[in-house]
This record gives sequence, structure tokens and C-alpha cells, in this order.
Amino acid sequence: MQDQVYRKSQSHIVDFAFTAEVADVFPDMIRRSVPGYETVIPMTGLIAARHLGADGRAFDLGCSLGATTQAILSQNDSPHIRVTGMDNSAPMIERATELNQDSRATFVLADAQDTATHAQLEGANVILLNFVLQFFEPVTRLDTLRSLRTHMADDGLLLVSEKVKHSEASTHALFDQTHLAWKQANGYSELEISQKRSALENVMRVDTIEAHQQRFIEAGFSRVIQWYQCMNWASFLVYP
Repeated sequence: MQDQVYRKSQSHIVDFAFTAEVADVFPDMIRRSVPGYETVIPMTGLIAARHLGADGRAFDLGCSLGATTQAILSQNDSPHIRVTGMDNSAPMIERATELNQDSRATFVLADAQDTATHAQLEGANVILLNFVLQFFEPVTRLDTLRSLRTHMADDGLLLVSEKVKHSEASTHALFDQTHLAWKQANGYSELEISQKRSALENVMRVDTIEAHQQRFIEAGFSRVIQWYQCMNWASFLVYP
């Protein structure tokens, strides 16, 4: 279904949430909103699948409709791997379960910031956070990453993709303006873009690439590789 969530003028813009209405149009929404999405998801799926080997366990945190989970399973034929998708949106989990019928996948309603959730990740070989940290309160991000590091396997891999801002104001402005033009080229009106931006401003707070890299190290990870960037979107490989 085509994303028309913000097509009509709204007298009051509420904070963005992953509701049933958003779940219905999410594939179209994210494809038209995130530059490089159709590269990032298959590539993180491939990287994760290779790291899992024949019997590894992966956790797709903030899985939405399970696109990353599906990408992993499509790149690893072993019947013994297991991928668990977790999200705190009930509509997303319900739809993900309907859309992904592979018996190696499980979808669970859970909060990626909850330490009880992290305990379920004990010994995880791969953890994925694709476009998720940006929705966490900034003050909670370091502690969340520390907890994930504590519970994952010592030879594990954390894959993170995020919207980012550039530390140089002029470059950030260029990327932001180009992103705006790209959304318009994908059919979004100025009204849609403006209303969605208003809905997101209180719930999505982005960091610089340097802030992400420093925080990974502070959380106890030993190596960070930025493997991708398209304007104001970036992806990282993070090793214990």
C-alpha cells in the first residue's frame, strides 16, 4: 500500500508512532524516505548470514515487518540457524509474523531497551539495530549498548544503521537539503514532508558519526567499521 499517512493537512501533529496505519504502508514509507534502504537491508542480511555460520543465533531488534530477518534467512540455507525479530509495536509484530513464514524465524513483542529483553540475547552471535537507536532517548543509548555487549557472544557482531548528522554545518545542510529533494522526487509533497518532520522531531534525535563511533567504544566494543554512507544515513559493523 502507498504511504498516505501525512497526505491530508492535520490540525494537530502527534508524535510519530509505529501504529497499525504505519505498519500497513511501512514498506513504501521507508523505501521512499531512507536513501539506500534497498542496499542496506540486503547487505546487512548478507553480512549477518555469513557471520552466523551453520548454527548461529541472530536477534533483529526493532525488526518492524521483519525485512532484515528475511534478508538473513534468504542468504543462509542452514536449517539450524535461528533469527528472532523483536519490536515494541504490536501491529508490526503481527504483520511480521504473517509475512515471514520461515520456521527458523520467530517474532516477539519486546522492548529493545529493556534489560529483560537483553537477557534473552545471551550468547547472541549477531545483533542488528537497523534504524532503531535514533528512536531511543539519547541518555539511554550508552547503557543499552553496554547491556547488549554484555550479553552477546565474544565473537559476535553488532550491525547498526542510523540517520546521522554531519559535524560540519554546511555539509549537514547539503545532505539535509538533498534528502528533502530526494523525498520530493519520490512523490512526497511539501505538506507530507513537513508534517512527518514535525511528527518525528520529538521522537527521533540523531547523532554524528563520530558520536556513534565513540559510544560504541565506550560501551565496550573493540572495533568499529563504517561500511556505508549515503548522505545523512550510515551503517556500521561493531565487534566485541
